[in-house]
Amino acid sequence: MATKNIISVDQFCQHYGIDVSFINSLIDHGLTEITIVENSPYIPVKQIKDIERMMRMHYDLEINMEGIEAISHLLERMNLLQKELNVFKNRLLFYESDQS
Repeated sequence: MATKNIISVDQFCQHYGIDVSFINSLIDHGLTEITIVENSPYIPVKQIKDIERMMRMHYDLEINMEGIEAISHLLERMNLLQKELNVFKNRLLFYESDQS
């Protein structure tokens, strides 16, 4: 089965030359999710960028799963804070322009 929204775990691992156990470790640590279609595991395409980043951390930087989990949590928190900051900046600009 091929769709544009998912890719099979086997194809993904073969393409990147990694073992399926890496994806299973990410799943076990709650770092990614898979979808089961016809008894086969698939990765949602929207998660590929995050998985690639975690692969680089693990294989290139030799960071273990616990470290990847901590870094991913911090990056997620940082992104949320950045979004909040942008909302506050926009509000401030609105109120400053209203005063003029």
